[in-house]
Amino acid sequence: MSETFDFVVVGGGSAGAVIAARLSEDPSCRVALIEAGAQPPPLELMPVAAASMQGDAATDWRYRADAGKHAGRGLFNRTVFLAQGKMLGGTSGINYMVYVRGHPGDFDRWAEGGAAGWSYADVLPFFKKSEGLAQSSEIPIDASAHSGAGPLGVSVRSPLLTGAREFVTAAMATGIKLGDYNGRDRGGPAGMVSLVQITTRNGKRSSTYHAFLEGAAASRANLKIIAGATATRVVLEGARGHLRATGVEYRFATGDPQIATAETEVILSAGAIGSPHLLMLSGVGPRKELRQAGVPCRLHSPHVGKHLKDHLQIPLFFLDSAAGVTMADVASSADEWQRTGQGLASSALYDAAAFFSTGLGDRHGHDAQIGCIPCGYDAPTWSSKVNLDIDRCFDSASTRLGAESKNIILLPTIIQPHSEGEIVLRSADYGENPAIHMNYFADQRDMKVMVAALKRSLEIAAQWPEKQGIGAWWAPPFLAEKHGYEGGKASDALLEDLARYFAITLWHPTCTCRMGGVVDARLRVEGVRKLRVADASVMPNIVSGNTNAASIMIGERAAELIAIDHGVQLAEFVDLSVNRAMPQDVRMQ
Repeated sequence: MSETFDFVVVGGGSAGAVIAARLSEDPSCRVALIEAGAQPPPLELMPVAAASMQGDAATDWRYRADAGKHAGRGLFNRTVFLAQGKMLGGTSGINYMVYVRGHPGDFDRWAEGGAAGWSYADVLPFFKKSEGLAQSSEIPIDASAHSGAGPLGVSVRSPLLTGAREFVTAAMATGIKLGDYNGRDRGGPAGMVSLVQITTRNGKRSSTYHAFLEGAAASRANLKIIAGATATRVVLEGARGHLRATGVEYRFATGDPQIATAETEVILSAGAIGSPHLLMLSGVGPRKELRQAGVPCRLHSPHVGKHLKDHLQIPLFFLDSAAGVTMADVASSADEWQRTGQGLASSALYDAAAFFSTGLGDRHGHDAQIGCIPCGYDAPTWSSKVNLDIDRCFDSASTRLGAESKNIILLPTIIQPHSEGEIVLRSADYGENPAIHMNYFADQRDMKVMVAALKRSLEIAAQWPEKQGIGAWWAPPFLAEKHGYEGGKASDALLEDLARYFAITLWHPTCTCRMGGVVDARLRVEGVRKLRVADASVMPNIVSGNTNAASIMIGERAAELIAIDHGVQLAEFVDLSVNRAMPQDVRMQ
């Protein structure tokens, strides 16, 4: 069975939902959106429920990755649980909703590296096009960098939590400036700290499903959402050197394969794992690896699945914190949220963040981030959602992380990693996930930055305005014994061991179909006509902060690039005079 469309978009997540919604604004444009998941469950709207959807086969791809030989010693089998959303809205439906665009220098660096049209000045209008910021007196805002008119809800939680406020005060005491980390200036090397901006509206999650698809877009006659369908390959025609994409093969849980034919283009927005996997299943990728997996090579593209980058963080537990909230408090907040949209449940509790340069990383921007969660969560969350061996971390995890325990977590993070992993095809069976090798700390520069970020986190804790508010840092007993730690200053050796054992993913895979290797600056797959990739995989380098906002921006930018190339009439265009001035042979395939 085959249906014909102008555009076929694979993946209804952070970028794909945006692309399908924007292209279907033109009533003459026939768009198909293929998504393996379904509509989000009602629980998805509750911000604090984010972790509960991770690991659920109905809402999460449940990818498993190898941490590498330099990390993951405190994870069971050194296995990383890499949650990625499997529903309309994708990972924007299961993430912690922290809205961070990245450092302006990130995008200027993309452009300097050959990604024409992706400088900060180029991409800022696309961030603003999506954003519907609710003004708040609780955070400083660079008004010129924001918009309140877009469909994506961005706001500050209500009510604010004491622990998050005190983190901001303590970070400022160490020299980090208060400011808008999504503004045009992120504070220079000293960095910037603030309560976080989160993708919520009126206390409810604003995923790309709710922001772009739900309601008017989903009811358009020219947009067909094919949910519960797994894309199995891109249909390629033509001989080598003349390949073109003509459609997408997909399957429901039962039944024969079907084809969505694309007369104009196929756009892959299946994420930094799904998009390279689908390319390789289609015969586009490293020739040797395709052959080993039993897939005929249609196009040798050696960078497909390579250059995988992710943000790596370490949870620092501060116990008996007066400013912390308990899991019992969180559990009892659901009723208040249902009535008012406020209360503890109105965020995922990642409520404040600082960004800065350690002086050890790249000079273009910031290489470290520290988040604050004024809650310790419970033992089952850490073991079942993160795969952390908590019995190695605590003397009694059930007691230390009990329902009535008041704890705070600081999360030092390296946000400009040098280490690279890869996605490798296991077999020609689309139902078998690829092998994922994270390769954390393979580049020793990352360990130096992580140790510096850990030290800064402990310095912030030492500057806490109310000492009992933060409590005492809990050093895993076996590491404390090994390094003779009895409180006070932690040695570099202790902190390095802490990183090797207990560093965990921030669930931010990127760069596996990057511009300059797999796609060009207009996101077209090099060597295959009528095929683009548009999601976090196309980033030339990972952004300095949570990746979801940049993924949504990529969706907005891709929609307008496609519209310009093919005469699609969007409801609103960002000024793309640079792109309109490109020679015809560059603009069009």
